[in-house]
Formats: sequence, C-alpha cells, structure tokens
Amino acid sequence: MSKKVMLIDGSSLIFRAFFALPNLTNADGVMTNGVYGFLTMYFRAVEEYKPDYILVAFDKKTKTFRHKEFEDYKANRDKAPNELNYQFGILKDILDSLNVKYLDIDGYEADDIVGTFSTIAKEEGLETVIITGDKDYFQLVNDKVVVFLTRKGISQMEEITVKSIEDDYGLSPKQLIDVKGLMGDKSDNIPGVDGIGEKTAIKFIKKYGSMEGLYENLDDIKGKKTKENLENSKQIAFLSKKIGTIVTNAPVGMKISELKVKEPDLDSLREKFSKYNFNKFMEKFEDTSEERKDEIEFSYSFSDDFSIIDDIEKDGVFYFKSIFEEDNYIHSNAYKIAIKTSSSKTYIYNPDEKFVEKFKKYFEADNIKKVSFDIKEDIVLFDKLGINISLPYDDTMLMHYLIDPSRSSYDLKTFSQAFLKYEVENEEDLLGKGKSKKSYKDLDSDNLGKYLASIVNAIEDSLDILTQKLEELSMYDLYKDCEIKLSKVLADMEITGFICDKNELEKIKDEVSLELGDLEKIIYELAGSEFNINSPKQLSKILFEDLKLPIIKKTKTGYSTNAQVLEKLRKKHPIIEKIERYREMYKLKSTYLESLEECIDEDGRIRSTFKQNVTATGRLSSTEPNLQNLPIRTEEGRKIRKAFKADDGKVLIDADYSQIELRVLAHLANDKKMQEAFSKDIDIHTKTASEVFSTPIDEVTKLQRSEAKAVNFGIIYGISDYGLSQNLNIPRKRAKEYIENYLDTYPEIKKYMKDIVKKAKEDGYVNTIFNRRRYVPEINSKNFNVRSFGERVALNTPIQGTAADIIKFAMINSYQNLQKAKIDAKIVLQIHDEIIIEASKKDLEKAKEILKSSMQDAVDLKVPLLVDIDSGESMYESK
Repeated sequence: MSKKVMLIDGSSLIFRAFFALPNLTNADGVMTNGVYGFLTMYFRAVEEYKPDYILVAFDKKTKTFRHKEFEDYKANRDKAPNELNYQFGILKDILDSLNVKYLDIDGYEADDIVGTFSTIAKEEGLETVIITGDKDYFQLVNDKVVVFLTRKGISQMEEITVKSIEDDYGLSPKQLIDVKGLMGDKSDNIPGVDGIGEKTAIKFIKKYGSMEGLYENLDDIKGKKTKENLENSKQIAFLSKKIGTIVTNAPVGMKISELKVKEPDLDSLREKFSKYNFNKFMEKFEDTSEERKDEIEFSYSFSDDFSIIDDIEKDGVFYFKSIFEEDNYIHSNAYKIAIKTSSSKTYIYNPDEKFVEKFKKYFEADNIKKVSFDIKEDIVLFDKLGINISLPYDDTMLMHYLIDPSRSSYDLKTFSQAFLKYEVENEEDLLGKGKSKKSYKDLDSDNLGKYLASIVNAIEDSLDILTQKLEELSMYDLYKDCEIKLSKVLADMEITGFICDKNELEKIKDEVSLELGDLEKIIYELAGSEFNINSPKQLSKILFEDLKLPIIKKTKTGYSTNAQVLEKLRKKHPIIEKIERYREMYKLKSTYLESLEECIDEDGRIRSTFKQNVTATGRLSSTEPNLQNLPIRTEEGRKIRKAFKADDGKVLIDADYSQIELRVLAHLANDKKMQEAFSKDIDIHTKTASEVFSTPIDEVTKLQRSEAKAVNFGIIYGISDYGLSQNLNIPRKRAKEYIENYLDTYPEIKKYMKDIVKKAKEDGYVNTIFNRRRYVPEINSKNFNVRSFGERVALNTPIQGTAADIIKFAMINSYQNLQKAKIDAKIVLQIHDEIIIEASKKDLEKAKEILKSSMQDAVDLKVPLLVDIDSGESMYESK
C-alpha cells in the first residue's frame, strides 16, 4: 500500500470552526474556539486516515498574484475579526509542539500550497488526502487525490472523489475550473459572465468540453442575451478561469520527506493544552502508557462494605456524588451514592437505612470536608434521607463557574475537558436523550460503576487545580464566603417551596378567558371575518391586505406584525389596540396561569430550581418554573401574585433594596453629588432631573423625573442616544443632550465610564468589588457592533454584578440570622433585588427586623443601603 500525505487548509478549517462554535475562552479570557475546532477536526482526520506525511497550509496576509491579475479579487470580504486573527498564532504554536509542519508563502494562497504538494505527491506515487471547507479544491481531485470537505460545522466530512464529481456534475474535476470561469464566485468576488449561473455553466461545459470549446462554437448558442453576454465577457471569463485555477508549482521550498509525521513534544504540548483548557486532547498521546491506563481504570465496588469510614476519619475529607432517576432532582430520590477518599477506591451505595446509619454523622460533621460537583443537588436529595449536609464542603462546579462564567453549561464532561487529562462522560452520553433516553436502572453494573467512579475521581483530581486557580484570580474568598454558602440557602428554598393557590389561579384564568372571548368577538367584527389571531400570517393578511393598513416592516415570509409594528399602527385603526390587549391576555393565560398550575406539588407548593451558575454577572436565575419573571407591569399580571401565599398562621415578608444599582454606581464612581443625595435620602431621580434640566428641586415635574430616571438607569446599561430616544419617544438629538448634560452633571461617573472601558480593553475582563470576574473578549473587536456590545458589558457588569453579589451576601446573612434567632421563618423566593420570606405571624416583627438589618448590613459601601419592607398574606399584598 502506498504511503499517504494529508494536506490541510488551515485557514479554511480555523475560520469554519470560529464561526461554527460558541465563544470558548480559557481561564485567562483568551478566545480559543477556532483553535479548539481545528484540533477537533485535525485529530479526527489523523485517526481516520493515518497519514505518513502532514502539512497545514495557511493564507498569507498579503496580496497574491491574483490581485495583480484582478485588483478587486476578494475585495468584498470583510476583514477577519481580531478574535480570530490572534488564534492563528495560538494554533501555529500548538502545531510546533505537535511537530507538524505548516507553511504560508508570500503572493500565494493555502490552496496553491496544497495544489503544489498534491502534484508532487502524485509524481512520487503517494496518495493524498486534502482536508478543507472550500469546494475550489475539487479541481485537484484525481486517482491519487481525494478531498474531504467539512460539513455541518465541524462534525462531518464528505468524501469527494473523481466518481462523486462525475455523479454530481457530470464533469471531470478539471472541467470545474471552466464552470467557475463562466459562473464566477461571489465569495471571492470573481466576476464570471453576467447571467450565467452554475446550472447553465455546467450545461455548456458538458456540451462543449471546455470554455475554449464553448467560445469556438459561440454561434450555436441560441439565447440572444446569453450569447451577447458571452461575447462581451470573453476576456473576463478567461480571467475568472485563470484566477480560479489553483497553482500546482508554487515555490514551496520544501520536500515531501520533510513532512513526515513525528512524535510530538509531550511536555510542551501538555503545557500549552493546559494553558488553553485543551486537556482532553492529551488523552490521544497518553492513552497507550501504563501510567495512563492506571489513571483511567478507576476501581470501584457495589457493596455494603463501610471500611471507607476509617479513611474518612483519617483523611478528614471525602469525595462524593449522588445520582437520581427523574428529570429534576427536586422531585426525585437518590438512586446511588458514590464515595471515595484519596486512599480508597470508589464505593457505590444504595441510599438505604444502613447507609444513613453509617454516614449521617460524617455528612453533618463540621470537622470533615465533603467535596462534590453541584452540591446543591446533593443537599436536596440527602434532605429526603434525613441527612443535613453541613459545611465545610466544596463544589467543583461552582469553582468552574467562577473561573469561566460565560459558559452555556457546566456538566462533568466540559468540566473534565477543561481541567483534567481524561474526559468524563456526562449523563447524556451515558443515557441518551429525548424519547430514547435510558434510565440508570437500565445500565449494567459495570457501565454504571465506571461512570460513578470517573465522576468522584474527577472531583478529587480537580479540587486542588481549581482552588489554586481561584486563588490566582483572587476569587477564592468570593467562592468561600459567598457562592459555597449560598448553595445551602438555595437548597433550603428548593426544599421549602412556595405555596401557590390553584383555586386563585383558576379564578384569574376564568377572568382572563372571559376577556379573551370578548376580545375575539370585537376583533372579528372589526376585521370583517374570523381568523386565527395568534397566526402572524393570517393577522398580516387582515391588517395589510383586507384593512389596507400601511406596511411598516417586511420579512422573508410576508409582513411583520410584531409589537413594535403594532405600536406604530395603534392610531391607524381601533383593531390594533384590541389585538395588543388580546396578545397580552393570551400570554398571561398560556405562559403563566396554565404553566404554573402544572408545577404545583401535592402539598400545594411550587418548587422552582434556583441556579447560581447561569449568568455571567453573577445574578441568580429561576427555572421550572421561572418565579423571578412573574408579570408586574399590568394589574392583571400582578393579580397572579395573589396566588402565591403564606401558609395558615403565617405571613409573607417582602424586602426590596432601594435603587441598589445606582448606589453601587455612586460607590464605584466615587461621585460626590450622587453620594450626597443617597446619604441625605434625597430622591435620586428628582435630584438628577433638577441638575440635568437646571430646575429647582421643588419645581421638578413628573415628566422630568421620569426622563431623569430613564437616564439614570440607562447609564448603568451603557445606553446610547438612540436607545434613550426610543425609550422616551423623543428626538435622538434631545436624547443625546440629556446624556451629555447628565455626564457633565456627574463628572466622576463620566470618568469612571471612560476608565472602566479602557481598563477592560487592556485586561480583557472586568471585576465586581468582590472580585467576581467577567471576560469581555468583544471589547477589542474591529466590528463596531460587537465592540459596542463589549463596552456595554464592561460598563454594566461591575454594577449589576456587584448588586448581585450584595443580594447573595444578604441572603446568606438573612438565612443564618433567622436560624440563630430560632424563629419560624424561611426564605421562599429571591427576585433580583428583593428577598421574600415566609414567617409565622407571632414572629412577624422579629423576622422583619432580622431581614431588614441583614440586608442593610450585608456590605459596607460609601452610601447607605436602604431596604423597603412590607408584609401580607400574599405576594400581592406584601409588595
């Protein structure tokens, strides 16, 4: 069998990976998605095709001979974003450690390098595999050259052979150059012949064999316009063919023998993969070693052997994880529990009475550390066993979240890929998903045992790495004092739940359904016919064809009927207001009333899942259902809060920070005017209106205060003059004046905004006052929109993130102080800046006092933290 050469278009693959994958960053905020995707495709190709020689070709960032032939070659292409450009250097650095040759040449492109080496390889009797995302390479295919074209992001490759080209096009690979000469290539700005597309070009080349053959028989062309275009564009057509032809004799200055596959520099590779969180790739080089086999063949046993307790007592720390059967741990029971120590194998137990009897004291001990991944799950599950998991404990998932807060998920697989030399399967890999998802009970004991052993070993192996990283980033205190303690508070909230009165929901739903029925009749009458009001297509026909209303916005499928369009049409016809009201009521019914009913447990309580690892700013989120998003803007929406009640003999207490984000801004910017207003308890919006509009404070109008409020909060989110003009429905020029006057009024805020953006550009990240870090790779983008987004993130995150940290500390304080006071009161909900507790009526005043002081004393700022507090039988009454 002849030896094989693998030629890779590095520019094509890294470009495809960059746009196919989400923003991946390492712990230092360096974007790595392009490199990660390239390496994924590279290793897959190497394993599948087992080449003897490898070369990665790159485009050079200089003009080529094609630009000399045609100045506008690729002139329509946008410059590659900076976030991609610097990844080329990272990739080349890793290729050096892999001992893989790469090449770029002045005046030539990657495909010319590949074309030249594929030609040399054929002359030497070698087979060639080309890996690319570019169809231009099809012209190189022959009996010794095969192209593998990347498809569907980075996950699939399609084999292109002489036969497949003949089957698909009815042409030889070389004839595809003629097709390109005729049809051109918009992506490369190659003009071709006007009016000739791929279908016509293929037809001509099939019939005449080549462009030369076509032009020799031009008189045979029947279409007058086509013939005319061909005559007028002959020179351009042959120029297009020349530009589109891959060079096969570029000055590569290298022999095939120099591309021979070599062993990588493992030490250098390990260092680089660790730096960029690519540890999963090291498996490919270490799997064959005896040491590696020992690492991944984790020992375990299913037994009633409790000898591990001796190791727990000796070590003072153990690693564990529980698994459950249902989709949501809150409504499930533990199925198996895996435990290990540094000196023991993994023991897998059934969560029975014997387990509780033996381990309860160790999970509740204050002198033994427990380490898990997503320990909040375990706290909730163990509560059903009568075990109260107590501090000290560590959560490697929360550690990962703080280090890399912009990830879309934090499962064990991505976790192990980032920090370990081996990869742990996640639940989806093991059980599947959707209708075909298996149960843990369906697994044989060997697969289940290996899975659980890999989990607890990964937890153990990563703890020191994560701890060190948090210390390096100055975030260990935030983890220890805030996030890890908060997991206990959130678990208790999930266990407790919040009473939701089904009868009250039904009552509100009946009222809404009645109004929806009345609205339907009125809308049908105004429209002149019945139709599906919820169908944008049918509504579009009624508004713009039947009622002849002016078209505001076109879409691919017709005319838009979104909220912004309806708002602009509101005064044009009475039907619009009724449709807006119908949509509002329909959403209330379907999104809230009906879905909330389905979430009520048998004891009448809703148990939402509270997540602390979702938002990059540190804000908490609530899911299944989302209780942080209950409607409040309309009276009908607010009525839903009547259903959320305190138990018999109890009352709800609702405490809300007053303008916390503006207070944080005053602290961060050290703005004396704003600090003075807060210290003297002057209404900040009235104060701002007075300053911005040069109006005595006692003469500020409601409109001026409202506009000042919009500016105050807009500044926090980096609002533009356009955004403010839309919010206030004022001319953009006036909105710009408002912002300029505001920044002149508060010069320290203006300086702070400028400084924080500058620092973010230099560092690549921003911090809260508690050192929570958020990376902002977008801030140095050459793309204006991307860069503007990055600047808004840089402005907003320290403010919103600090406010989120404060509410977390307040929750911890409130939870601990309520427990110390030994009163009947529990936190049942947190909504952004407010905390809601359920307390017995006899403890009402004491609970209010504790909650208010816990929130106001949560942290020390340069301005006081004020809390508005109220109580009532329901959320409706307590707010």
